[in-house]
Amino acid sequence: MNGARPSGPVDFDKPPAGIPDPATTAVPAELREEIEGLMSLYPDRRSAALPALAAAQRRHGWCSPEAIEQVACVMRVTPAELDAVVTFYDMLEREPVGRCAIYVCTNISCSLRGADALYEAVREAAGEDPEFNVRAFECLGACDIAPMASVGGVYVGPLELEDVGRLLQDVRARGPVLPEKQLARRLVADPRANSREFPEHAIQEER
Repeated sequence: MNGARPSGPVDFDKPPAGIPDPATTAVPAELREEIEGLMSLYPDRRSAALPALAAAQRRHGWCSPEAIEQVACVMRVTPAELDAVVTFYDMLEREPVGRCAIYVCTNISCSLRGADALYEAVREAAGEDPEFNVRAFECLGACDIAPMASVGGVYVGPLELEDVGRLLQDVRARGPVLPEKQLARRLVADPRANSREFPEHAIQEER
């Protein structure tokens, strides 16, 4: 989880930040429409804070002050309220990161099957390339394909060290990432439900 934000002395004479004024806060129409749709799903609009911030992050690349201001404007809450959410949840980025998030699961099932070495191999292969945001993740809930990773939201596994080079190559090419190892493409036990007509992953369609 992210640590606390660095801060200076509190200015008690400074007026508290209010809800952004829609007349002076420019919000992209598509983002506004998405956030309003998310708010309509909940009895209390504040419950849409997480998905709304995630939507802004997809657009801006991180939860920048501008992104938080836009979400606050649409949701009619203060930026401080949303900033507290961003500080708590570590999948919401507080600074610019690479376009593609690669989360390597390092929890017990994956760790026992070599995830720690896999994580180091991905970090080394990605190097300082700003395209990638490589992180170890406590658990991604896909123990049956351990060791595994989430690549731009697409679950892939079981992974081997030999897969790392192609994984990064697929990301750079903006194509399907290790399609034969994607969890969404695994056939199920019921033969009546099996299909080899796999649609493009919804997350990849946004690229």
